[in-house]
Amino acid sequence: MTRFLTWFNNLYPIWLVSLAVIAFFWPQTMLWFTTPWVIWSLSFSMLGMGLTLSIDDFKGIRRMPGTVSLGFISQYSVMPLAGWAVAKLLQLEPGLAVGIILVASCPGGMASNVISFLAGANVALSVVLTLASTLMSFIFTPLWCSWLAGAYVPVDVVGLCLSSLQMVVAPVLIGVLIRWKSPKVANSIGAFGPTIAVVAFTLVSGGIVAASADAIASNFGRLAMAALLLHVIGFGVGYWVTRALGYSEIIARTVSIEVGMQNGGMASGLAKKHFPAMPLAAAACVFSGVMQNILGGLIASWWKRRPVMESK
Repeated sequence: MTRFLTWFNNLYPIWLVSLAVIAFFWPQTMLWFTTPWVIWSLSFSMLGMGLTLSIDDFKGIRRMPGTVSLGFISQYSVMPLAGWAVAKLLQLEPGLAVGIILVASCPGGMASNVISFLAGANVALSVVLTLASTLMSFIFTPLWCSWLAGAYVPVDVVGLCLSSLQMVVAPVLIGVLIRWKSPKVANSIGAFGPTIAVVAFTLVSGGIVAASADAIASNFGRLAMAALLLHVIGFGVGYWVTRALGYSEIIARTVSIEVGMQNGGMASGLAKKHFPAMPLAAAACVFSGVMQNILGGLIASWWKRRPVMESK
């Protein structure tokens, strides 16, 4: 079973793209996956993430404060500003701009941990960076959205904050609490955590693509270009800034992956809930999720064939 789940999780980009294509050409197959399903799927995937974490992961933040601070600051500076810059450069319409800025303002997701593993990067550091950015997302995601997306549409900062707490932070902490109090239960359920996340975001993507198929068809080129630019900037700047500051190659690769990959499921859920009049906002989040996984998979393959002979 473990081998099958690992195989299934590693093919995450294929499931994601495949269902998105099906939902685009045959929307009726996924139109049933509406906002309540999106929110609950995201919450369960974050619970699954929490079940895979332990108190030692929190202690890891203390053990490597420099690299964690670097990754955290890069996550919540490089990406939001890159999202704003891409929206301005491509002169995106409000819906697309809000979606790109929203996904750029979100924390890293579990996909970054999978890509770090496939790339032979520092998985422990990746997990700690994801944990740190996720736990603080209820503050930084609403603030960045207010500052950068507020020029396009009124942003409910308090609402975004509460939604982030309910859909992301609380489920993660509940999962950690279960592992702390009942490790056997957490182990039996937590083994399915990454798979739950894979299935959840794949379904979320399919549902949003189905609901926005016409809008996506009319804006396909700009959606693809915006998502591509956003994540290329994230991967590139995350890597070169880390190297410029004197950190090792393996740390630079890990930070690059963490900065370049966002929690697309969280962004999609927030877009569906808080910007329902802008279907392109959620569509941009989905496009971002697809694009980051394609780029992440290519980068992982490249780096896997060029291992770094140093301590991780």
